[in-house]
Amino acid sequence: MAEEKTTAPEQEVAQVEEQQQTTPQQDPKEFLENFDWEKYEEGIERVDDSKLEEFEKLVAENFVDTADEEVVEGTVTHLTDREAIIDINAKSEGVISLNEFRYNPDLKVGDKVEVLIDIREDKSGQLVLSHRKARIIKAWDRVNAAHDKEEVVTGYIKCRTKGGMIVDVFGIEAFLPGSQIDVKPIRDYDQYVGKNMEFKVVKINQEFKNVVVSHKALIEADIEEQKREIIGQLEKGQVLEGVVKNITSYGVFIDLGGVDGLIHITDLSWSRINHPNEVVELDQKLNVVILDFDDNKSRIQLGLKQLEKHPWDALGDEIKIGDKVKGKVVVIADYGAFLEVAEGVEGLIHVSEMSWSTHLRSAQDFVNVGDELEAVVLTLDREDRKMSLGLKQLTPDPWTDITSKYPVGSRHKGIVRNFTNFGVFVELEEGIDGLIYISDLSWTKKIKHPSEFVAVGDTLEVEVLELDVEGRKLSLGHKQTTENPWDKYEAEFALGTVHKASITEIVDKGAIIAFNDDITAFVPQRHMEKEDGKKLGKGEEAEFKIIEFNKDYKRVVASHTAIFKEEEQRNVRAAKKKAAAAADEAKPTLGDANEQLQALKDKMEANKKK
Repeated sequence: MAEEKTTAPEQEVAQVEEQQQTTPQQDPKEFLENFDWEKYEEGIERVDDSKLEEFEKLVAENFVDTADEEVVEGTVTHLTDREAIIDINAKSEGVISLNEFRYNPDLKVGDKVEVLIDIREDKSGQLVLSHRKARIIKAWDRVNAAHDKEEVVTGYIKCRTKGGMIVDVFGIEAFLPGSQIDVKPIRDYDQYVGKNMEFKVVKINQEFKNVVVSHKALIEADIEEQKREIIGQLEKGQVLEGVVKNITSYGVFIDLGGVDGLIHITDLSWSRINHPNEVVELDQKLNVVILDFDDNKSRIQLGLKQLEKHPWDALGDEIKIGDKVKGKVVVIADYGAFLEVAEGVEGLIHVSEMSWSTHLRSAQDFVNVGDELEAVVLTLDREDRKMSLGLKQLTPDPWTDITSKYPVGSRHKGIVRNFTNFGVFVELEEGIDGLIYISDLSWTKKIKHPSEFVAVGDTLEVEVLELDVEGRKLSLGHKQTTENPWDKYEAEFALGTVHKASITEIVDKGAIIAFNDDITAFVPQRHMEKEDGKKLGKGEEAEFKIIEFNKDYKRVVASHTAIFKEEEQRNVRAAKKKAAAAADEAKPTLGDANEQLQALKDKMEANKKK
């Protein structure tokens, strides 16, 4: 009996457990639909506590927690004109305005959508959901994940903005800088608007919710691989096809397929050009030759003109020294001008070959860039590709009949062209220059620099003093065209003559006086003393005596002191003469002298006796 008592409860428990296992669990939704809440609230229909506990357990296991700000996945169960009914497996279905699905006009019943539980229950007990907020939250999660994992994302380019484009990535507006669209400069941004492109998230500012994406970063990896492959195969002299990527004033950058090279402006054309855009244009395809590169091949020097035959090699053999050639002035320097006689073939016209004049001037005085000229070939070196030309050879040499045109002693008029410290260059005609030494400018003026006497461009009358035909030199004089005033001044200011003048300048050892525009004289300090012992001052007028006059050296020396000193000397001489005459009258006779002598002797003897 005891064993039966102990086994009966165990059998009951086993039966209950077996019954629970075989009895299917009730669906919480079915339970809610069949449950009569009014009878339960009025107490007519009772529910076992175990049933309520079981229901609560089922709800907890099957229904989601409708906490705020949680993103869950739901299913569209119904669509109205304004709203979408979404089942998120909660106690009630949620409602979302169709405005939040404007980006997806093909939304239909059964579609899975992400939603955010915005309000658990509104006033009517309805669960309020938000698809837009859910998209933003999930979008930031995806963007952050893409940035951390360096994943490629797809975005829709919405519009242009300052400095770049606005891209929709997972519903977030990201910024695409203009420099990150492509590896090459972009000139037309509008061509990208409305397109879907792949991007890499390169920067996220969590504080300001800013996202920066790059399409360039995606293709740079491929370009780097291509670049390494291309660089590894580069050789000097190799010809490659490239595309003009950028044009600057000094050259052209060529894209060789991920590797950039530079064609310097001097390697674009055999002819001289002012700017590379005269030869190439952007996006133009070109064949170029590799001229050089550095050790790591990061700087590649390319050439375009080297693919064509050098113009000097194509220059006709008919051109020889002495021939006349025509061309255009392409460059001017101080020393000369370059004349392009054929495309890529230039000759130098040195400034000395532009005029027969031996007085050199700047090339700009004779020619201008763009002038079309005829010149004579003076030298021709095909091996070194050099040619010298001359312009003056097209006209007769003016020195051919120089002796008949400009004999010594002949007088002419010329134009002052230049100064030196020692003289003035005067042009008598084109190709005939002569030098006037500073000493031959004036008979009377003491000139320290020619600019004190004449100016460039002045016309001077000159006389030919010397003529060196072989040396092509003319010595000219200006003062020789007038009478030498020193010839007449030699008599007027002869030694001993006295003239009145004023002190014009005080110098270290004396003073300068001017008798007229031509004659100035030097007064030594000891000759500036006046009769009262004082010295003459600047501006003081007095009489001066000429004590030296040298016509050859144009030297005149005068003295004021000599005037009254000479009078004193005359007075002294007169006094001496008068005194001598008086002495002669008072001189004693011989008898008187003997008497005086005898008296002196007597006096002396008397003294001795004493």
